[in-house]
Amino acid sequence: MGCFASTPKDTGGNRRKPTSIGDVSVYVPGLRIPKPVEFSQSLGDQLPKTLVERLTALRTRIVVMANQEGPTITRTRRKTQHGGSTLSDLLQALEDYLPVLLGLTKDGSLQFKVQFIWVNQEDEEEETALSNVWYELLSVLHLMAMLQMSQANLLLLPRGTSDGYHPKVSEENRRTSIDIFLKAAGYLDCAIRHVVPQFTSEQRRSLPIDLAEGALRALCLQALGQGVDIQLGMAIDSAKATLAVKRRLACEMVKYWQQAQDNIMNLPLANGWGEKHRLFVKWKYVEAKAAGYYYHGLILDEGNTEKLHGMAVAALQAADECLKESKKASEAFNASSPTSRTPPLFGTIKYLSEKIPKDTSSKVRINRDLYSYEKIMETAPTLPDFALALKPDEYQLPPLDASWLVDNLQTEKQSKSQ
Repeated sequence: MGCFASTPKDTGGNRRKPTSIGDVSVYVPGLRIPKPVEFSQSLGDQLPKTLVERLTALRTRIVVMANQEGPTITRTRRKTQHGGSTLSDLLQALEDYLPVLLGLTKDGSLQFKVQFIWVNQEDEEEETALSNVWYELLSVLHLMAMLQMSQANLLLLPRGTSDGYHPKVSEENRRTSIDIFLKAAGYLDCAIRHVVPQFTSEQRRSLPIDLAEGALRALCLQALGQGVDIQLGMAIDSAKATLAVKRRLACEMVKYWQQAQDNIMNLPLANGWGEKHRLFVKWKYVEAKAAGYYYHGLILDEGNTEKLHGMAVAALQAADECLKESKKASEAFNASSPTSRTPPLFGTIKYLSEKIPKDTSSKVRINRDLYSYEKIMETAPTLPDFALALKPDEYQLPPLDASWLVDNLQTEKQSKSQ
């Protein structure tokens, strides 16, 4: 795979972890930050000067922006001097870089020429340096996804309203966040399907844990799970959405988070960000189960047999227990370093926090003579298994920049030799 180097976590230096990341609706496990690269030293005698300079300029722009905004981007909605979003500007810089960077994959002789260095967030090692252009591509796609997740978090922080009522998230922001989640999932899905396979098994072992396939899959599933959460919240607000639709969304949400947990639970995540990431997935998985059991219980309760009514009570009791567990999981997540806060409740969890205790208490009281607490817990029904409907956007790597076309390269070389 070429040169590999790493810096242990105890050397300090470049990895910056804030003590607090503020309100969190969408968890982003830090941003991996690129370090400067000298393209001219590695490629100066192999590519036209203008192409080397362009690669350098595009990447330097990313390095500067990422280093300036990285430590704060998860906490604030910062603006550029022109009024634009730093998130969108950095994302645009990465998108501009990709078509030019991809040219280094075109010819196998260039693939291992440049050493790329990125600061990690969830790995024991502070930074990872690899001489492989696919590592750079994987890092870029990961950062693009994390920027989208950061943007979704900003959109999903409840804001105060002019009428003085409880802070809320607008329907426009909720709809926009779903699109953003699908884009983030699309970047990660592309990385998993088209970039990770470019590494041999041995080369994959050199990747930081931030870019391990399990970590990428967990983040992709998190994006989809949070997208379904927003869909369910909108269905709850809609008079047209049936109970069956809400149950299906809730059960799909459980599957996304369960799969995310399956992918992340055995990864050696470290440096605070990693453990906090694990706690976030655990919290959201339990919270999703509360929703799944609640809506499954309501549908079972529509039955007209004693058995179905008993199963309904069991499901609602399970929902209540999961809701209590999710509150503890939320507290553990927020207390872990870097500390965070849960913003004012909205959407699915706001509704369920009010309805689950009330409906469970009512149903248990009605069936008290027939169903003891122990029996209810032992007979909690299995949730229905629905096919997952929400899919990542079909993101494709862009075509090569025109500067890599054979005619353009030949013209550059001829002018250079004259």
